[in-house]
Amino acid sequence: MTSTLGISAFYHDSAASLVVDGKIVAAAQEERFSRIRHDSSFPKNAISFVLDHAGIQLSDIDCVAYYEDPGLKFKRVVSTAAVAGFSSAIRFAPILGEWISTKRRMGREVVKNLKDLGDRDQRIVDVHAHHASHAASAFFPSPFESAAVLCIDSVGEWATTSIWHGRSDGIHQIAEISFPHSLGLLYSAFTYFCGFKVDSGEYKLMGLAPYGRPIYADKILGELIDVKPDGSFRLDWKKFEFIKGDVMTGTAFEKLFGGPRRMPEAPLTEREFNLAASIQRVTEIVVSRLAMTARQLTGEKSLCMAGGVALNCVANGIISREKTFDRIWIQPAAGDAGGSIGAAILSDRKHRAVMSRELSIGSTDGMSGALLGPEYAEEDIQADLDCCGAIYHRLSEADLDEKIISKISSGGVVGWFQGRMEFGPRALGSRSILGDPRREDTQSTMNLRIKFRESFRPFAPVVLAEKANEYFDIVDESPYMLMVSPVANKIRRKTSDDIYNLTGIDLLKVARSDLPAITHVDFSARVQTVDSERNPRFRALLERFYKYSGCPVLVNTSFNVRGEPIVNTAFEAYRCFMRTNMDALAIGGFYLEKSEQPQFKEDVDWRQSIPLD
Repeated sequence: MTSTLGISAFYHDSAASLVVDGKIVAAAQEERFSRIRHDSSFPKNAISFVLDHAGIQLSDIDCVAYYEDPGLKFKRVVSTAAVAGFSSAIRFAPILGEWISTKRRMGREVVKNLKDLGDRDQRIVDVHAHHASHAASAFFPSPFESAAVLCIDSVGEWATTSIWHGRSDGIHQIAEISFPHSLGLLYSAFTYFCGFKVDSGEYKLMGLAPYGRPIYADKILGELIDVKPDGSFRLDWKKFEFIKGDVMTGTAFEKLFGGPRRMPEAPLTEREFNLAASIQRVTEIVVSRLAMTARQLTGEKSLCMAGGVALNCVANGIISREKTFDRIWIQPAAGDAGGSIGAAILSDRKHRAVMSRELSIGSTDGMSGALLGPEYAEEDIQADLDCCGAIYHRLSEADLDEKIISKISSGGVVGWFQGRMEFGPRALGSRSILGDPRREDTQSTMNLRIKFRESFRPFAPVVLAEKANEYFDIVDESPYMLMVSPVANKIRRKTSDDIYNLTGIDLLKVARSDLPAITHVDFSARVQTVDSERNPRFRALLERFYKYSGCPVLVNTSFNVRGEPIVNTAFEAYRCFMRTNMDALAIGGFYLEKSEQPQFKEDVDWRQSIPLD
């Protein structure tokens, strides 16, 4: 047996993954344990979990793999500092100092941290290139014998975009775009300019886009990015500030777009709506062209994707509907966390001298539904609930589901905590908050009274896989909630001409389909399809809801409040349940009614202790 520990750390979304003889057995982000969103620290808690899950001591691990090459990245940081010039020396000094002292020898830093966790002496850490880790995480767990692989993010060492050919003997890079020319950084610059957090708020910008019009798209294409017919591009990087290492945008953006950036939490204006729509349109153009080039360069009919831009599910949906490829598979942990999986797979294959295609070849994939995190026994859940003084009812699976379905059908919102926690940014039916998509008030209730987040943000539908085509114009399956598709015409509602006079947030006032809670203002939805293999427990609930209501769709959002990582333990689930206006909680075999719970008190208001995302 060969065991390989994969690690991503020190930048954002630190994580650990464990691969045993080619099989991904466990993976988790550090944020789920530390409760620090996008935690970048060494993933000691995640490492402890994956080892405990497999019953392996750290000292017995055969291989340790790191997800990027620190030496190569150091050269890029030094080169960037030189280009930034003397005026930026003060801002770059701390960054360079940190790189000179530790980061350029990150292999040693990883060994030191592992030693603190009880690792053996003389540990050697395999180092893999950032985009190679992304590509491996996309191709090897996919269900394809061979495929084109497209990786797009902000930047790894130098690469920002790369195209690979995945074959039985491994992954082979065939094209690359290098820093500072980065689609991810371009999108993040607009995220920053619109007042959201970089490396966190990009999904908000994507959700904001349908409220606006892409009136700035030509200006972006003419002034900021030169896009060629094959999807290759160059940024006019002098119009950005990220080269100087402090902020993303400055006076050049202010001149182009009519004023200073929106400050965080300030009211949204029509300019932000239109900027979001414009950068989203440009992103879709670039990604679509890159996908076509990947098809031409590889001759493959299947596509795999990873990298932070692969989480732009609107662009993914467009590629799917354009039918450039017959099938698309996207790594559910497409960002840096997933790099830990790719690195582990590359080292596993190297040390076992594997020269053929492994993992999952068939109808699903090798990610086990992304349910790779911790699972808690009933007695552990009960102990947590007792510690909280919770009032609960232990029920059979069928009785528990009946209670939950009745609550949802009467307008309630419920917490759903079952089985192994998801790996990646999406809740997929193990750590979820659920509601009724048929009710017009569900979207506003869940945003403002449950999640305590901005009202413009849409919610995702989860649908029985075989019923998806009846409700959505979906081409590929979407088990990981990474495809946006139009809502089917047959469930759309006719709207009066007055809708065309509405702009911005006022667009929320119009119900656009028979499932208004999950239909975005442009008649789209970020669909999750559920089959019986990846998550049979969640599938059973959805089947029962369909039998009860005639509707095979539920609203599914992550079990957390704004600014907080998705809950991991039963205690965290109960605390989130009590902090919000959820009506009921299903946690393992236990059912909890909010009305029956004792008064919940905390010494400090949680809204003061959780930073906004």
